[in-house]
Amino acid sequence: MKLFSFFNSSASYRVRIALALKGIDYQTEGINIRAGEQYHAEYLQHNPVGVVPTLIDDSGDAIGQSLAIIDYLDRRFPAPLLLPQEVSLRAQVLEIAFAIACDIHPVNNMRILRYLTDELQVSESQKKSWYAHWVKVGLSAVERLLEQSNSGNYCVGEQVTLADCCLIPQWANALRMGCDLSDYPRCQRIYQHCNTLPAFIAAAPENQPDVIPA
Repeated sequence: MKLFSFFNSSASYRVRIALALKGIDYQTEGINIRAGEQYHAEYLQHNPVGVVPTLIDDSGDAIGQSLAIIDYLDRRFPAPLLLPQEVSLRAQVLEIAFAIACDIHPVNNMRILRYLTDELQVSESQKKSWYAHWVKVGLSAVERLLEQSNSGNYCVGEQVTLADCCLIPQWANALRMGCDLSDYPRCQRIYQHCNTLPAFIAAAPENQPDVIPA
């Protein structure tokens, strides 16, 4: 398998966590989204949306969108299962995962931030305020969802799920952007615990072959 990825993309990060948890061997091909490589014609043949990640499976088929990729991996390589089979637990996991992947991430990804600065001419401080506002709105909701799920070291239950695969990259990005995260102790506990696990360490941005030094 081949994963087109960018080291600091939270969507790519989610998929790298899933691949590492399942022990799947794959080749990384870095796509520098800061330099616009995701819009090159060759890459658009694999992913018409022009985003990362894209997974090329061992049959040569291309799969885009991180949640679709993880669902594919979960069905093909079910150990460990990242989406529980029990109906209510599965719903809890998806609710948390979607709150992050659909409500927080889309309004704060690089495409949106660049549009704010390049097209709408907002200042750097206004851009940071935008980012911090949506992180606060989103993580406040996630923290309440974690209270409902009675989270401990993981978002739901006693093992890693898709929710954790989504939370850790989002939290890492919020830290990188200097957001105040003091109001989310459940999120913090999960982040700290998961980052002691080998799969999360292997998937971390700083450990990727395409990492760009700060």
